[in-house]
Order: sequence, then structure tokens, then C-alpha cells
Amino acid sequence: MSILISIFISGYHGKTTDFAKNSSCHRTTIAHFLNSGKWDDPLLADTLKRSVIEIIYSEAARTGKPVFCIVDDTIASKTKPSSRALHPIEDAYFHQSHLKGKQDYGHQAVAVMLSCNGIVLNYAFVMYNKSVSKIDLVQNIARELPVPPAMSYFLCDCWYVSEKIINTFARKGFHTIGALKTNRMLYPFGIRQKLSEFAALLSVTYADFHLVTVKKQKYYVYRYEGKLNGIENAVVLLSYPEKAFGKPKALRAFLSTDVSLSTDEILSYYVCRWPIEVFFRQCKDKLALDSYQIRSAQGIRKYWLIMSLAHYMCVIGNGESSSFENGYRQICDVIQLEKYRYIFQCAKASNDFDAFMKVAV
Repeated sequence: MSILISIFISGYHGKTTDFAKNSSCHRTTIAHFLNSGKWDDPLLADTLKRSVIEIIYSEAARTGKPVFCIVDDTIASKTKPSSRALHPIEDAYFHQSHLKGKQDYGHQAVAVMLSCNGIVLNYAFVMYNKSVSKIDLVQNIARELPVPPAMSYFLCDCWYVSEKIINTFARKGFHTIGALKTNRMLYPFGIRQKLSEFAALLSVTYADFHLVTVKKQKYYVYRYEGKLNGIENAVVLLSYPEKAFGKPKALRAFLSTDVSLSTDEILSYYVCRWPIEVFFRQCKDKLALDSYQIRSAQGIRKYWLIMSLAHYMCVIGNGESSSFENGYRQICDVIQLEKYRYIFQCAKASNDFDAFMKVAV
């Protein structure tokens, strides 16, 4: 509880000293609780997962709208320790940061979110430590999921558009919609050709492209349907922003294994991947994902689990779904109100203004 309360107090940075301020325990006791305390964290993780599935799948059954399973990864950046450090942070490595465009030292987390009809909840937040590939890690999570009650989609960026992942999600009732690297091979008219080369030939003229609008932005889009390496039949959309038509660096490609979807539907569904980017920013800004000071891998995983619980509380904690930002603000306000109420009760009980001021300070 001291950790959860600390998350909603201003000035929170995920340090054990932050936790100790709101606990009767010394900070080393809280560190022990995270690093080697005997509490059933797998039970909490499983309970959270079951609750997320129940909420999202019930919403899909009620509305008939698709479930979106969204996967992406982020880096919790840390300072590289000195070679003489006696107790460096465990399981921290250099990872390629696509956001920074360079190697970044820290912990890489793979997040899985479930969404339906505007409700977005974190299902899993798993540390990637290179002992298991990201492909296998995501496959294992996909195997956990029950078959959804409505047509559903796995949304991802180009790093997770893998034949193995696509097939695993397909067996669970999820089609895949994801970004594609422009070096993927297509087979237009039965001819093997790199996607970027095919796009360059098409962009000589506007004839085969259609102007579509997604979230008030306009794009020229060409629709290809056919074979890819490892995929017998799928839709691939080749897209340029309206004002950057034909520019190789502006080319973006998207895949859908559901060929029945229209071009507008594919692009609109892919945009539903954006909440996971917002989730990462919220974790770093509000939940101290970039600033926690915990050394053991076990302690970090337990802290991430408590962080996921805090996110869940913000979205669902008041009995109905809300945005994380609204829920976070409401909990902060309640905690602040309770502090004021306690100070008032102390002043009322003592009937002494000097004592009241001493407590307030």
C-alpha cells in the first residue's frame, strides 16, 4: 500500500525513499519486500489478467465490436554503471532504441494491451532479457488468450509481423494488422519484387493510388492483395502522405490478413494501436518507469506488476472505465483530501492551534 500511495503523491520518482515517506517501514524493508519478500506475485499477475480479459471480452460480447490485442516494446533507460560497480542493476543491456535512433542502456519491456470500444487495459508487461526471443515471448502470451466473442485483431508495428506470431494469433481468432518493412517481398502479377521497388514503379503516376482520409489526415494509398513470404494471401497497403507522394522515405506499408476489410477499415483499425504509445508515456511520466532505483531483476518485475496494478486502478478503480489521466487525477485528489481531513481531525481533537500548525507542517 505504501508503494501504491507513493505513486499518487507529487514528487514521486520510484525510489525506495519515496515509498518510505508513506510507510512505517524503513526503506530497506520495502526494498527487501520487492527483491526477496515472500508474497504471491504470480497470483496478483493472474488475477489482473483474468480481470482484464473479463472486462474487455464482456464489452466485445455486449457491443459486437472487435477486441484489439496491441503489442509493442519500450526501454526503461538507465545510466550504464561503472565497470567497478559492485552491485550493478540486473538484466540491464544495450537495446536499439527506435525512438532515439541509437543504442540505449536499460531494461526493455514488451507490453500487451487489450482494447474494445474505447476501453484500453494493460494485460501484460514483461521484461525482455535475451534468453527468450521477442517472437517466442509474444507467442506465449497469445497462447494464454481465450478466443474472443467477436472478430478481433492483433495490432503491431513491423517488428512483430512474423509468420509464427500471425499463425499463433490466427489460431486464437485474431487477424493481424501491422506495419510492414519496405524491404518485404511481394509477388505482384506473380513476379517476386521488393515492396519499395514496386512502390517506386507505381508512384510514377497517381493512377493506381486513391486519396483516403484517416483522422483528418490525407494519404495516397495503393491496395495490393496476394502472396507474401510466409503468407499465402493478405492485403498490403502502400501509403504516402498527400504532400509527400512518391518520396521513398515517406513510404509506409501496412498488412492485413483479413482481406474482407476495406482500405479505410484497415487504416482506421491500425490507428487503434496508438494507445500503447500513450501507455508507455504515462508509465514514464506518472509511474516512474524511467526513474525507479531497484537493482534486482526480481524486484523490478514485482515493481512493474505494482505499476500495472496502479494503471488498472486508474482506468477501472472508480467502478466504471475512464481514461488513465482522469482516474489518476481522481485518486490523487482523494489522497490529498484524506490528508487534509486527517489534519483537520487532529486540530479538532487537540483544540490547540499551535498543535494544529505543528501537525500541518
